[in-house]
Amino acid sequence: MRFHVDGWDPTYGSSVENAENGIADSTAKVTPHIELAPADWKPISPSQVSAPGAVLFVDGVRRIEARIWIEQPPSVEPASSPGNAVRDARMALCASYAAGTVCCCPDRGAHLLTIDYRRGLFTTATNAADVPTTAGTYKATITADEQDQNLAVLLSTALQRQLTDLEVLVATHARTTLTSHGVPEDSDLLVVDGPLRGRTHLPRALGFIKSHRTAYLPPDLHTMIATLAPGERSPVFLMGTSWDRHAWYLRLPCTPGAPWAGVVRLECAADIPASAAIELANLSQALLPRYASIEYKDTRAPQNLVPVAGLERELRRHLGNPILLSRALRVASAS
Repeated sequence: MRFHVDGWDPTYGSSVENAENGIADSTAKVTPHIELAPADWKPISPSQVSAPGAVLFVDGVRRIEARIWIEQPPSVEPASSPGNAVRDARMALCASYAAGTVCCCPDRGAHLLTIDYRRGLFTTATNAADVPTTAGTYKATITADEQDQNLAVLLSTALQRQLTDLEVLVATHARTTLTSHGVPEDSDLLVVDGPLRGRTHLPRALGFIKSHRTAYLPPDLHTMIATLAPGERSPVFLMGTSWDRHAWYLRLPCTPGAPWAGVVRLECAADIPASAAIELANLSQALLPRYASIEYKDTRAPQNLVPVAGLERELRRHLGNPILLSRALRVASAS
């Protein structure tokens, strides 16, 4: 019996997220002939490209400090029990989140460029207000209650939207500072850790997806992905789900193993010409393998890129001590 050990730390799931049953089929609308006709699909080797003035890596982290219950105003007194108004409470999430940018440029190497963090209260309770604590204020974000959606998922999605907005903010700010250390304007490449959704308006931006839960390509083209050698990529294709984007697969340098070991998916905006998307694909193929992590240093190697891993550690440090934050919330609730 031959087998391969998944190098990813099991606490992060798997690089193939639906590992028990394989990658699930997708209902996405796929246009595969952007770069090559489906009959001509084959692994594409790296080509010569002009290096950007800088590569910016953007990432965000989030942490839920507490689930709290917000009391609602008393409802109408029941006729059967006058004087006893019914009281209700709505669940809310108290969370901290942070985003930052690492710049890799010729003059200064890899360095932290921008970082910002927030604390937030996420709820459907219309009477919610900001919660001041000794560890900072949790700013209230009230989201509409959708009865057909799980409340925990609804609040988590609201938190993710705020984190995405913060990532856009730090990335935009980072680009305004590049000229101060010798990077020509509009010469950078922006790599967002995760899907590009909500950030497709950013120019020269790539979404970097580490793990896979869905097979977006037809079976014969999907099978080809497992044949990619390190450094090779798939042809560019157009993919549409609830949003549209160009996409391609790339295998990073890694120890030979499972068929999808070291494979990542890259995304860029759908509203750019096909030639521009192919140019970005070639650029990603030339640049990103050099930032791949190594197994003995990172339990999510090679997909967890070295600049992103360092940025994550710094962002989590800025979130603060979870024990102290939880205690601050308890003190605030008692006051």
